[in-house]
Amino acid sequence: MILILGSGVGLFVFKSEARLNKNFENQGAFLKEHPFRLGLDLSGGSHLVYEADVSGVPEGEVADSMDALRDVIERRVNLFGVSEPVVQIQGGGFISGSVNQLIVDLPGVTDVEKAIAMIGQTPLLEFKIQAPEGTPREVKVGADGKIDLGTVDLGPQFVSTELTGRYLEKATLDFDVNTRAPIINLQFDEEGAKLFEKITGENILKPLAIFLDGQSIIDTTGDGIIDNRDFYAPTVQGKISGGQAVITGNSTPAEAKQLVGRLNSGALPVPISLLSKQTIGATLGDNAVAAGVKATIVGFLLVALFLILWYRLPGLIAVVSLCIFIVIMLALFKLIPVTLTAAGIAGFIISIGIAVDANVLIFERVKEELRLGRTIVEAVNVGFSRAWLAIRDSNISNILTAVILFWFGTSLIKGFALTLGMGVLVSMFSAIVITRIFLSTINFIGEGRVARFLFSSGLSK
Repeated sequence: MILILGSGVGLFVFKSEARLNKNFENQGAFLKEHPFRLGLDLSGGSHLVYEADVSGVPEGEVADSMDALRDVIERRVNLFGVSEPVVQIQGGGFISGSVNQLIVDLPGVTDVEKAIAMIGQTPLLEFKIQAPEGTPREVKVGADGKIDLGTVDLGPQFVSTELTGRYLEKATLDFDVNTRAPIINLQFDEEGAKLFEKITGENILKPLAIFLDGQSIIDTTGDGIIDNRDFYAPTVQGKISGGQAVITGNSTPAEAKQLVGRLNSGALPVPISLLSKQTIGATLGDNAVAAGVKATIVGFLLVALFLILWYRLPGLIAVVSLCIFIVIMLALFKLIPVTLTAAGIAGFIISIGIAVDANVLIFERVKEELRLGRTIVEAVNVGFSRAWLAIRDSNISNILTAVILFWFGTSLIKGFALTLGMGVLVSMFSAIVITRIFLSTINFIGEGRVARFLFSSGLSK
């Protein structure tokens, strides 16, 4: 039964991998949905570094804003089906200077411009109030000395408030019952609701504008373009409680639906600008995958040869158990799924060694019991019982190490820790359950000289 189940798992691994199965395109949907997921270093992809402008954030809230920014970007790129994106924040310090940085790794996305577009499509939502009279106006001048007309403020000037997309809970699409014009309803979280109530309470009979990516989102001129000429802002008639705001305008239902999707995917809590971009080619990834696979195969063959030559029949059983261990691990990588990196493959290879270590402990214990004059069946049972304590303690220490590495490590270390921890757990199952069942089923060979030879080890007869 174990051999049949193990063969079935191995067949699943083979059939669900396009690189192994020539008829992959003719397989069912379930098999096609479970390929190996490769990390940035193996599949290639894009590495983007952004600068976060936290100048408008109170000093004590910078860390929270950066955490919110990371979560928003991660949700955004996940919507595009990117396999396990890695989004990290790096605060201002010795390495990055005084700049707060956002680092985005997108495995499988080798078109760097597409990757930049993914991030750039995430909107910055701001609520602004009318600036006090006398506030200086800013106009940009181009390299040619001419004024950038896009920055000329032709109407009332607005200043930012604390209320941004960071506090947005959800956006929904609705339609005016009379005109059937699209309406976007915004619902803020508890803290955002308090800020909205405070802002509307302090600005009664004053305009309150909603800006998206630095532009007013209401096309009041009707020219189909939302720009600085659209200065209309709704006037606050009274304090608004409950944290609800409404966006109206001349956008089409399709545009409004797209905006709702963008807002729900996360409005940026702080503005970001691209500092650097890098593409990691798929060729480098293919070389790393080939090297990892080659190392695994060569290592396994050497270990299998040692086990069979040194431990004979138990060694052969251990090799079969290791094969089942490997196909179970590969199947788990596909089903969970686990994103494999070069470090993750290293953790998997080390777990094979740990699985061998458990078998060696068992076989040495069995050999000692045979020397004491026990029968093969008795030696196997007692040997397993006495080896279990050492196997348990060593594997617990390995699991604790993997947990600590995963908890405190970077994304690279987490990949190693995850595959190592999974390997330790599965290796315990393969050594204690599978190997023991196989050994317990060969009591038919009796207690003769041949049987004793098969259960001996080393160079002794």
